[in-house]
Amino acid sequence: MPKRMKICINTGGGDAPGLNAVIEAVTMAAYNRQWEVYGIKSGYAGLLNTDEIIHLTPEKVDGIASVGGTILGSTNKGNPFKMPIANAAGEWEERDLSDKVMENFRRLRFDALVAVGGDGSLEIAHRFAEKGMPVVGVPKTIDNDMGGTVITFGFDTAVSIATEAIDRLHSTAKSHDRIMVVEVMGRDAGFIALNSGISGNADAIMIPEIPFDIEKVCDKVMDNELHGRKYGIVVVAEGAIPMGGNVITKGSGEVGRQHVVLGGMAEHVAREISKRTGKDSRSMVLGHLQRGGSPTTFDRLLALRFGAAAVRAIEQGKFDHMVGLHSPDIALVPLGEALGIHKRVQTDGDTVLTARDLGICFGD
Repeated sequence: MPKRMKICINTGGGDAPGLNAVIEAVTMAAYNRQWEVYGIKSGYAGLLNTDEIIHLTPEKVDGIASVGGTILGSTNKGNPFKMPIANAAGEWEERDLSDKVMENFRRLRFDALVAVGGDGSLEIAHRFAEKGMPVVGVPKTIDNDMGGTVITFGFDTAVSIATEAIDRLHSTAKSHDRIMVVEVMGRDAGFIALNSGISGNADAIMIPEIPFDIEKVCDKVMDNELHGRKYGIVVVAEGAIPMGGNVITKGSGEVGRQHVVLGGMAEHVAREISKRTGKDSRSMVLGHLQRGGSPTTFDRLLALRFGAAAVRAIEQGKFDHMVGLHSPDIALVPLGEALGIHKRVQTDGDTVLTARDLGICFGD
């Protein structure tokens, strides 16, 4: 008889539509093999404080594939290898608590972990695999910048939300002859800005891969004016970089965060456009709207496929691997290999060329 496995699953990093679908798929695929499944709450916190572990059953995950967020909670400041701990003096210092995580994992007799997350979370999973933990990764990021997969779940939903917002802004911008600058997520990669900007008929798109000259963006705005279009839509990724400048941040963020907090590029661009052209320019930050709500059909199905494939990978003993979409199939990719690929927008690729053929300005 095949071994009855006892597996666990966690979700780490920023939330994304489709996380609950992965949890549902893992739970159902495991139970159909007569395995036990447990949910680790708040990333790896549940393996440090084992009160944060819940038994997952078909009844508990019934219908959650359509629900946004994650029933297990998530965090982007819970790296057990660099856990922020307050010392006796009240100062924060980083400690390596990974051995305690390993100890609790073994004490609880788990046979495998399904780690769902982006590059930061899967880097942690890979390090635990190197310490001997049987891990299968599931890639998740709305930015779509993970290597080893054609696309990640959450991206399609984020683009759909951004495109709908841009569509709505056209009417108000036109009514007041305004320039509307929309900031979308995209720290290192501009996939959301690019796809939503093209689909939403933007006049200019700024992405991290193409440093922009604000003067060229203003030239596009004024050229529109000459052709009778007195309003404009500009889409900017939060990680967009001016030529010779830097990204705009809100500071270092909370203790334990893996990254500084970006934000403010849309406001900066709107201010510069207004100053240089005299046009009334307003900024809007979509922010966490892109992460929230029910996943699209595409994201829901992809997440379900990823979750079921992760259970099959455990069954095959394919640990320290990640599931990924290699159209039309789901493939297994070594985690180390996937983490070594930093996917970015191809500046000479078809999508960028399409935007240029449509007359969209990138500020270069």
